Amino acid sequence: MTDTVRHQRSRPGEPIVDRASPTDRAFLAMDTGQVPAQFGVVLRIDQVGTVDFSRVRQLLAERVPAIPRLRQRLIRVPFGCGGPIWVDDDTFDIGRHVRAVVCPAPGDERALLDTAISVIATPLPRDAPLWSVVCVSGLSGGGFALVVVLHHVLADGVGGLAVLANLVDGPSATNESDFPRPRPTRGRLLRQALLGRLRAPRRGRAAWRMLRASMSAGGGLRPLRAAPCSLIQRTGPRLVAAVVRVERAALRTAAHRHGATTNDALLVAVAGALHRVLTIRGESVERIAIAVPVSGRSDSGPELGNVVAPLLVQVPTAGDVGERLRTVAAEVHAHKADATGPPPIAVLGWLFRPLASLGGYRWYMTHQRRLHTLVSHVRVPFEGLAFDGSPITSAIPLALADGGNMTACFDAVSYAGTMTVTVIVDPDHFPDLEALTAGLRTELDLITHTVAAAG
Repeated sequence: MTDTVRHQRSRPGEPIVDRASPTDRAFLAMDTGQVPAQFGVVLRIDQVGTVDFSRVRQLLAERVPAIPRLRQRLIRVPFGCGGPIWVDDDTFDIGRHVRAVVCPAPGDERALLDTAISVIATPLPRDAPLWSVVCVSGLSGGGFALVVVLHHVLADGVGGLAVLANLVDGPSATNESDFPRPRPTRGRLLRQALLGRLRAPRRGRAAWRMLRASMSAGGGLRPLRAAPCSLIQRTGPRLVAAVVRVERAALRTAAHRHGATTNDALLVAVAGALHRVLTIRGESVERIAIAVPVSGRSDSGPELGNVVAPLLVQVPTAGDVGERLRTVAAEVHAHKADATGPPPIAVLGWLFRPLASLGGYRWYMTHQRRLHTLVSHVRVPFEGLAFDGSPITSAIPLALADGGNMTACFDAVSYAGTMTVTVIVDPDHFPDLEALTAGLRTELDLITHTVAAAG
């Protein structure tokens, strides 16, 4: 059983029924917090001269049709006709999705990050396709930036790469289908929903088997309690970010010498950095509980939607860094396969969605004691990307959501030989962002240099 967006079979001439997946619907139900469930990436573009915004908008207008979901809305259907469906937006207007802003002085990376956070934290209108692109000029280093924003109901991080691949320069890809496509009739929806109910018992047995595995990967019903510390506090709506970069090849080489992956090395570095901050605060924990989104996709193809489940990893904070790498690698290897099926929020969607829409999920996240932080990492499988002929020199990830009681989270993207880690904190409850980024740089250097030398 997969949890991707599915196109239901139809008779010749009948409109396709394109239903939102259970995980997509769960993400939509969770979006009740102080910060919308939206994520984005900041693309720095090295262009000489002044950016021509009309040209940017024209190129995006030409490329959007290659991704049908970017011209679709999610709508409810009549009672008894099943879950929400994606339909073409017959009023689609590129002007509602692409706009320009000038970065405030001094136009440095901090100012760009503040601008991007403001953009991503602004709720996307529900009466239009759930995405936007903001062109940011006025950067001190020259060139401009594109802030690409997606709602989580549209795609997960890996699915977002499919969007990115079609918005930048590359082989022209066009959607051959007519636009807008006709909507399915009520009768068609009803028949398809009834068929789905008839198949539910068979699918349900398989889903429950995968639920047990997914719950185990996420820590189980009674996980180890995350060690009490100041990392866990109820957060507010304010967010600030900073960026740490590391050469990916060096990190990968060092990790491989201890049977670990680049992702494992990132977890070890994050735990070590948080431990350094806690030490400054007069606190100490032996392990940092980190949630890691695991993709259930076999590739980063064009399918959007959400195909992720959480993996909970207990990461040691002290001791020989090589031993920490081996410990994390063993734990991830033992449980990662269990996290590739549909997540509990999808399998239990019939229960989760109404509770989440009433604020139950947000209440849980402000009271949870399962984890200290969230760390995500995706690798852009394309090198040397460009926009309108100008090279894209860096990609900065920014995944925003209501943090509940997690005061710091980490998003990483590997592109063009560099892993870029964005550290996002609530400054009112995590005032030492500089200490955290300095600690993360130190831990990454410890892995790439000390471990490499020992190897």
